[in-house]
Amino acid sequence: MEIHYIPQGVCSKQIDVVLEGDTIRSVKFTGGCSGNTQGVAALAQGMKVQEYIKRCKDIRCGAKPTSCPAQLALALQEALESVSAK
Repeated sequence: MEIHYIPQGVCSKQIDVVLEGDTIRSVKFTGGCSGNTQGVAALAQGMKVQEYIKRCKDIRCGAKPTSCPAQLALALQEALESVSAK
């Protein structure tokens, strides 16, 4: 499954994710802090979706109430909800 998500409240402009079953196969952030988003993408690769959500959903970026890792968790959560609603 491919996910194309527009994050809110962060510097990145889009998050593209490829899932294979319940495993994250690839993540690409457009915009944002290049080193940080590349690091998050590399660490998420191969991780189970629920594990990523559990670890990253509450991460904040400075005074912002969210972060790029948290927005990826939100994108994954929404994808899970849309699949289970079908």
